[in-house]
Amino acid sequence: MAALPVFRWRLAPDGYATRRQLRARGLRPGGQDVAAQLERPRRRRGPLVAYLYRVEDAKPVRPMTPAKWAALAKANTARRICPSCGLDAGYVIPTSLGMCVTCAYPDECAA
Repeated sequence: MAALPVFRWRLAPDGYATRRQLRARGLRPGGQDVAAQLERPRRRRGPLVAYLYRVEDAKPVRPMTPAKWAALAKANTARRICPSCGLDAGYVIPTSLGMCVTCAYPDECAA
């Protein structure tokens, strides 16, 4: 396999894009291999690396099906249910707490 072309940060030629840039254009890599990489030098550590894909080989993003929308809604609803009290918290429960704020700090919320 040939070595990937390496470009300095912000100096990639036209026709290349990162995954996020492709997504912003409504595209996806579509199974293509990484075409090049960007490197941003850092002091005392290795460089930051971003992989680039060819825009002309990218494919359109697949549309969401009704089943995918339903699964996503169900997953987001589950993230709002407190495992301690079983109530809908009205917000996504922080993973750092593992429960709603009312259950995590009962003394402070009662006052």
